[in-house]
Amino acid sequence: MAVAFLLYVFAEIAAIWAVGSAVGVLGTLGLLLAGAFIGSWLARREGAKAMRAFIETSRAGRSAEKELTDGMLVGLGGVLILIPGFVSDVLGLLLMLPPSRAVARRLWLKRMEKRAVKFANQRRGPVMVVDSEVVPPSSSPSGEKPHPVIEGRVIEG
Repeated sequence: MAVAFLLYVFAEIAAIWAVGSAVGVLGTLGLLLAGAFIGSWLARREGAKAMRAFIETSRAGRSAEKELTDGMLVGLGGVLILIPGFVSDVLGLLLMLPPSRAVARRLWLKRMEKRAVKFANQRRGPVMVVDSEVVPPSSSPSGEKPHPVIEGRVIEG
């Protein structure tokens, strides 16, 4: 984790240095401020859209995992845009735009699904899903009470 943070800091410094060399100090500060203002406006707009979508989905009684994840990613994008630097602005902007946010959402949900299975395996042992149905018992000629029969297959996750 520390290595990733150091790489991020190095990338931010390199990006600011490159932009500063190309447009000068005042231009770099202007771009950083413009990115923060535009990013905060975009975060407000996309956050409101995500909230409206969540409310509509909730009122319809459907699962709102897509809308909740979108709201979380928009919030993360807003935080990244408010952090000074060009790399964080680009990452935040990517989380604000719906096409790239859809890719991030799919990756996030896959990761969380894997972590949920791993957590369940640590807590209770391997997860086992039984796909089955109860078949009514046939009458026994000896008069004893028949036991229910369960036919199915075991799927281990």
